[in-house]
Amino acid sequence: MIFHEIYSAYYNAVADILTHLLAGERSERVLSELVRKHAFAESTLSLLPALKSGRWQLVDGDLSPVLRHTPTMPQTEMERRFLRAVADDPRVRLFDVDFGFLADVPPLFTQEDYVIYDKYSDGDPYEDEGYIARFRFLLSAIREARPVTLTLRSRRGTLLRESCVPVRLEYSEKDDKFRLLTRGCRLLRTVNLGRLCEASPYEGPPTDFLARPRSEARRETLTLRVTDERNAPERVMLHFAHFEKEAEREDERHYLLRITYDTEDETELLVRVLSFGPRVEVVAPEGFRTLIRERLIKQKSCGLK
Repeated sequence: MIFHEIYSAYYNAVADILTHLLAGERSERVLSELVRKHAFAESTLSLLPALKSGRWQLVDGDLSPVLRHTPTMPQTEMERRFLRAVADDPRVRLFDVDFGFLADVPPLFTQEDYVIYDKYSDGDPYEDEGYIARFRFLLSAIREARPVTLTLRSRRGTLLRESCVPVRLEYSEKDDKFRLLTRGCRLLRTVNLGRLCEASPYEGPPTDFLARPRSEARRETLTLRVTDERNAPERVMLHFAHFEKEAEREDERHYLLRITYDTEDETELLVRVLSFGPRVEVVAPEGFRTLIRERLIKQKSCGLK
């Protein structure tokens, strides 16, 4: 959030205290809890005495508020322009948020003002009305734990139809795609939303798939040796920022990076590792090293260098 002083921890603490005082709350224990909630534990030693002594001239000695109305936090012009820029992101339409009050506000930045490198260009169709409707339906089903029936087209062009319970939605910034994680489904554990043709409420007979727990993906640890050339360590750490990982310095020119990942993400991880060329070596596991060799052999057979 763009910083403004009226949104600081102390302003929020005092505003909440005044709101409770106006509602008739006079307990110092409750007021101290409000300070700890919005600010810091030691802030009770300064905020409450400043209010009670009249130094800030917001309450009387008996904690009666001077104000007649509860405090409000008006938006600054900078924040409104920032919100307008966010509202112009096509992905925001997926969440059915009304930004009509920003119609006359110029955006702080536009989609043309920045370029994201190393990102696939075939992202999900966020402006497609069918995609938007399916996204909103699945988001509602997740919140209410309702079973659904999904129809999607496989990579071979055949239609698949399965019933399941949607668990959560995940977004890949690199792929610019949303995917749905499910439970109780035999074939569609993870579904790319862009491949969905239809999503509807489950209307079949009661079955036991509602009670089936979601099977967790198998996790592996990938160990990389990164050579300190052309800022490779910094670029690798940034590239794998959203993975669980740990790093250590091996010698003057090399670092070891251990990345924990779900096996279902193995193909994406493979492509990312290959993008760093000879500056990144796969140390373990051996199965991943084999995948690297196979991919390089295929690349060489195509005449690519």
